[in-house]
Order: sequence, then C-alpha cells, then structure tokens
Amino acid sequence: MMEYFILEDTERNDSAHHTYIRHLRAEPLDTPDDVDFTREEILAVLEKFDPSKAPVEDGFNSDIFLEIFKRFSTFFTEIYNECLRKGHFPKQCKRSIIIPIVKPKKEGSTDVTRYRPISLLNIDGKVLENLLIDRINHHASPIVY
Repeated sequence: MMEYFILEDTERNDSAHHTYIRHLRAEPLDTPDDVDFTREEILAVLEKFDPSKAPVEDGFNSDIFLEIFKRFSTFFTEIYNECLRKGHFPKQCKRSIIIPIVKPKKEGSTDVTRYRPISLLNIDGKVLENLLIDRINHHASPIVY
C-alpha cells in the first residue's frame, strides 16, 4: 500500500516539464512585490482552524499552537517570512500521517486502489500552506472596486 501511495521522487524518471520545474525551483526567487507576512495575518489563519481536530505527529492541535504563537509571535512570524523570502517549504512542515480511507462502493474489494489516502499535516505546515494559498489567491483574484 505504501509503495502505491507514496511515489519516489527521482530525477531519472522526470519528463522534460518536470526537469524544467526542478530547474525553476533551484533558481533564487525575485518577487519584490511580496510583502512580509504580518502577525495579524498569521493569527487570522490560526484562528480559522478547528481546535477539535485531533493533533497529528507533533501532538499540537490548533489551540496549543495558537497559544504558543501568541507568546512567540515575533519568532514564528520571522520563520514564516524567511520561508516566503526563500521560497522554501521546510521538510518538517511536510511530514504527515497518511490514513487510508475506503472509497465508497469499494468496501468488498481487496485491491489497494479501493483506498483514498488522507494526509494529516502538522499544524505549522498547515499554517504555512494557508498563508501561501491566501497570498496566491490575493494575487490571482481581480481587484473589485
């Protein structure tokens, strides 16, 4: 099941497009219009999370992370801004627990394709992901007057 759901990411199987994407990723970013994340922006993302959701690998749910953020907001804001400046999503933020869920009407099958994997990211990864999504949506959305 793990071999089916988690594909190896190697350069030897890259298409021309994938090789190009890897090359772009290695180039330093030059996006002068990106302003730093603010404490308020991060706080707004954290407050959107459901505190009743179970914590994952690191044991932190959104309430715990929110309290830690309030005490060390300058530290976390600088970390998220450094990720933005470098165009980097840290490996630790990508760690997740994968839970296989049986697809509807596939309960009787023994085939691995009957499952749909759900990845539960750490809360710090979810925050960074949502900050980036909000920024992308802001730049992609037309300005409404």
